[in-house]
Amino acid sequence: MPDHSHSLAEQFNAAIAWWKTAGVDMDFADNATEWLAEPEVEQATPAANKAAPPATKRADAPTAPPPQKIDLLGENPPQDLEGWRAFWCDTPGLDAIGPRGRIAPSGSANAQLMILVVDPESGDTDDLLSQAQGKLLDRILTAMGIGRRDIYLASALPRHTPMADCHALAAGGHADLLQHHIALAQPQKILALGRNILPFLGHDAAQDHAALSEYCHEDLRIPLMVSESLESMMGSPRLKARFWRRWLVWTQNAQ
Repeated sequence: MPDHSHSLAEQFNAAIAWWKTAGVDMDFADNATEWLAEPEVEQATPAANKAAPPATKRADAPTAPPPQKIDLLGENPPQDLEGWRAFWCDTPGLDAIGPRGRIAPSGSANAQLMILVVDPESGDTDDLLSQAQGKLLDRILTAMGIGRRDIYLASALPRHTPMADCHALAAGGHADLLQHHIALAQPQKILALGRNILPFLGHDAAQDHAALSEYCHEDLRIPLMVSESLESMMGSPRLKARFWRRWLVWTQNAQ
């Protein structure tokens, strides 16, 4: 029989207390719910009837200042390759270290091929690319039927520079150095090894290097091929094969 010894309010409070003791402290409905239904998209409200939320001003992310360009050539830039080698090896302000340990380019003016790299190889002391990368280059030249005496070999930087910020260095004055160097060398063709060399040639490093076919600066127009670096090719037969295919096509078109 029903217990009428307690009032309705006391019975209600006792029921609530029981449910709380059982761990249920929220109200639930028995209505069916579509748990997997897509949320309804709010209909666009005309601008006249719906005020736009106030715009929030976001602080711009700090950006690095552009590199300061320095006239590394000076008032009396070298006028021939002999003067360039002395300038390259002896001018104090070309890098932060100073003249000691720089590696000079090699070859003669008007060479049939100028080969450019970003920097000397680690371990170079007297000659540019005298270590493992140089041995790979010698094998490549043998396959091309070209000797080192037939090329002009140069670097965009005077010493081995690991993790070089090529964009900043080029914008800071080293692009002008390389472009003056090329003008003195006057090669018949240019092979640039390493996509990081593009800023020194006046191009964006993100540019499709395979699409470049000519070096253009002032009055100079020289056939150009840009490829992966020797260091990259050393550990990748696939890159070596791709380089060789591109070389064959390029030399045929550059004749």
